[in-house]
Amino acid sequence: MGHEALLRATGPEGQFVPPPEVFRSCRSNDELADCDSISRLVHLRNFVTQGPQSQWVFLNIHPEVFQRLARRPDGGEAYLRGVSERVGVPGDRMVLEVLETDISDLPAMEAAMAAARRHGCLIAIDDFGAGQSNFDRVWRMQPDIVKLDRNLIARAAQDRRTQRVVSQMASLLHECGAMVLMEGVETLDEAYIAMESDADMVQGYYFGRPQPALVPNGHAPQTISGLYPGLGVRRDRQRHEHRIKLAPYQHAIGNAGVLMSAGVSAEDACRDFLALTGADIAYVLDAEGYQIGTHLHPPGRGDSPRAGFEPLARSDGACWARRPYFRRATEAIGKVQTTRPYRTLHGKLVCVTVSYAFHHQENGRRELRVVCGDMEWNESAPESGEAA
Repeated sequence: MGHEALLRATGPEGQFVPPPEVFRSCRSNDELADCDSISRLVHLRNFVTQGPQSQWVFLNIHPEVFQRLARRPDGGEAYLRGVSERVGVPGDRMVLEVLETDISDLPAMEAAMAAARRHGCLIAIDDFGAGQSNFDRVWRMQPDIVKLDRNLIARAAQDRRTQRVVSQMASLLHECGAMVLMEGVETLDEAYIAMESDADMVQGYYFGRPQPALVPNGHAPQTISGLYPGLGVRRDRQRHEHRIKLAPYQHAIGNAGVLMSAGVSAEDACRDFLALTGADIAYVLDAEGYQIGTHLHPPGRGDSPRAGFEPLARSDGACWARRPYFRRATEAIGKVQTTRPYRTLHGKLVCVTVSYAFHHQENGRRELRVVCGDMEWNESAPESGEAA
């Protein structure tokens, strides 16, 4: 679908000079603008001589240069049109990449982007998630593509919590109206994470290294086509591991609900759940989601709040109707429900909640209740379900 144009400069003795060093060596903004423009023209010339007609060329543009375009009477639209005519590349085949964290004049940048869009260009934010990136600028700039910084996927490959965050970032960026490109994909695990995070595009050494020649239309390296069978196997294995890990807790909380529906007290009904390794608390909600009584704790732990969380210790009477563990349980009475991992209110730990809705007789009336149990979640474990 496209290629990114990369600068490869050499010094007086033939040594490689990294692109940031090339631009840092510019002695003025005028020289910076000239260097930036010349490198872009070289890229476009190289692209048009061999570029397939249906592919994009991704061009890095220095934010200062982009902002200077906005100060022209037409916002730089005539300049962009002139470049297209000179090299023979239409605007709709160009994707202009900017570093969101280097923008010093956001109104000027927005004006320049508007001019680029009028010419047909797409806008991409590069290295999002590095430095001081923020979603407010994404909302204001409305990029077509957001490229996630490679450090995110490298960390996600080592840490499940980061993997969940990256997945949620991709979802939020989709909500903002942007496509997501995961860059810096260098391993098979990182490729799988990009797919599981619902990235729209990928880029990195795992799929191809920088080279002078462009790949033809329809080219799909074996590393891409070979991902799909492996992804299915990976998901099946994760689901199996997930079911095995959760089964004792799901069985115990379901059994607690059955016992309570027969009139057994919450303390006695939840005893087996609280005896499981990693069980944190159990509690009961009424038909409206209000908590009945206080938390039940594992034997020997007592009901003292964890240090630093005393203000959140008392939750009797609290309403948890908004939480997925209540909503999903009341929508599927008699079936155990499980949340995705989330940060508990009761300490510095991530938990998963299992819940079970049931009916029981109270004062001659049939009442709905939901019994819930929180368990500490090991971050190395596979995950599934709905976010809390």
